[in-house]
Amino acid sequence: MTEAGSKTSKIRVAIIGSGPSGFYAADHLLKQIEPLITVDMYERLPTPFGLVRGGVAPDHEKIKSVTKLYSRIAAHERFSFYGNIEFGKDMTRWDLSDHYHGIIYATGAQTDRKLGIPGEDLPNSYAATEFVGWYNGHPDYHDYDFDLRGIKRAAVIGVGNVAMDVARILGRTPEELYQTDIADYALEALRYSEVEEIYVLGRRGPAQAAFSNPEIKELGEMADTDIIVDCDDASLDELSATHLKKARDRSAIRNVKILQSYVDRGSTGKPRRIIMRFLVSPTEIIGRDKVEAIKLVKNELYLDERGSLRPRATGNYELLPVDMVFRSVGYRGVPLPDVPFYDRWGTIPNDRGRVLKRHEGREVVMGNYVVGWIKRGPTGIIGTNKPDAIETAECFLADLAAGQVLQPVDSRGDAIIDMLEARKPTYITFDDWRVLDEIELQRGAAVGRSRIKFTTVDEMLEVLGKSTELVGAPK
Repeated sequence: MTEAGSKTSKIRVAIIGSGPSGFYAADHLLKQIEPLITVDMYERLPTPFGLVRGGVAPDHEKIKSVTKLYSRIAAHERFSFYGNIEFGKDMTRWDLSDHYHGIIYATGAQTDRKLGIPGEDLPNSYAATEFVGWYNGHPDYHDYDFDLRGIKRAAVIGVGNVAMDVARILGRTPEELYQTDIADYALEALRYSEVEEIYVLGRRGPAQAAFSNPEIKELGEMADTDIIVDCDDASLDELSATHLKKARDRSAIRNVKILQSYVDRGSTGKPRRIIMRFLVSPTEIIGRDKVEAIKLVKNELYLDERGSLRPRATGNYELLPVDMVFRSVGYRGVPLPDVPFYDRWGTIPNDRGRVLKRHEGREVVMGNYVVGWIKRGPTGIIGTNKPDAIETAECFLADLAAGQVLQPVDSRGDAIIDMLEARKPTYITFDDWRVLDEIELQRGAAVGRSRIKFTTVDEMLEVLGKSTELVGAPK
């Protein structure tokens, strides 16, 4: 075998996860001229694109169009996609070390953060991640049942973009949703929704809200839903006004202006209402057999020792009657088998993308790298992942030049295919995905929709002729 990093060596990198950060990392590596790098991407699901497919709201088709770029990356002659392969089960870190010079983890933040309050696990109290996965047709959430009949008042805890998505989907008409790629079963459930009021609750003030300008603006443009903002909720306290003026945060300034415009508008008589509330925190979700109310405490803002505005409880409480709760206070990563993990942050410990053996140390795990939310936490938008991924890819390239990468036993593509055939003969290629993609588009076009998704792994494999019975693999 030639020395790693030499001009004649065949360098191969594995990427675990197929969301935006994984594709941006692949793109940067594939653009290198010397040495030429081959990239293999592994995904637990048969479908690529991560949260762009399973997390971006169905009525945000323009955002989803970024998958056209990822498909062009996937068409590169030195790129391969292997779906329906679960890291740690079908293939381990040690397996990959035998075949690759570098391993990049791009698994994102797959679960929700807990509120840590009584009643959080009552029936009709859900993580926003569950609802989002359900209406997006993610196979992990296909069997969830969101029965919105009899639900008059719902609360969304959090004021990030995901919270805005949840509130907006709850307030959309069936006609608005029909044109999208929302899962069929979700469209049917939302058709019979009886939700009339949707409360969106933020623990800090309007100037600190994490939603983007387009997200909050969109709430004011819905066919059958008014957005209601009380004057007190849209007003800035003295600390926020001073901080906003000094920071010159254009996005935050615009958010406040949009919210204040809703105060003047008030109700226009539409059948549903989204009610924005700020400076309140839930202290308990109340109910006997299911959610009946939320106990809220009024907050005030103060400057902490680092000069950041933080909320603190005032001791003034209120009871808000609701029938359903969606908790949207952030995502967090989950540990990967045999990969270091920092539980407090829900991330893989790293230095600019180089995996560290532990969070407090500086010792790296040679040849192992991380990108995206599992690297930095759930911050930023899709485009934020590009510089993040380039930073990590550059670390790999520097280590490659220094000879500080993995030394695989056999990095031939044939050896990897042989292993896949032996371990998981129902693996999915990008060509297989193109078949699924085309069928989904055709199914949608036949009924005037953008797409009708496959929502279970079994039906995807059956359509491709890759069911376990057909390939002769053990059930």
